[in-house]
Amino acid sequence: MEYFNDIKKPSKKEQIAAMKSYNALAAALEGLHSEKPEIEIEETSEKIKIPLKALKLLAKILKATGQGKPISIVPIATEMTTQAAAELLGCSRPHFVKLLEKGQIPYTMVGRHRRVKFQDVMDYKKAMKLKQEQFLIDMMKSDEELGLYDS
Repeated sequence: MEYFNDIKKPSKKEQIAAMKSYNALAAALEGLHSEKPEIEIEETSEKIKIPLKALKLLAKILKATGQGKPISIVPIATEMTTQAAAELLGCSRPHFVKLLEKGQIPYTMVGRHRRVKFQDVMDYKKAMKLKQEQFLIDMMKSDEELGLYDS
């Protein structure tokens, strides 16, 4: 399964349409009181009940698209190949496999192939980001104590 090859930045026209849609949807969401609001498709006059969480997700997608950010939706329980996971983390596949073998990210074997859950990869990525941020804070504190950094 290809995860990231078809993701493209939205065009200026798409960004403008998304921002207008986001503004209208955000305003509508503020006035909603139902957990399953009904929306109407103007062209077909068809009415559809949509869970409130799905509408809020759509609002987030529209906002990001309006800001020119590429969007991809991946189900949380999705299993990934080591290559796709390495691309997500921005590292080589051999490095990613070493992380698996060290037990830093859980995986399963499907025949001879390793599979990882998307959520496990994202959890690792988040943990690494927090660790990096703490390391930078510690470095800055150390530099301040030594008089090498002006705050």
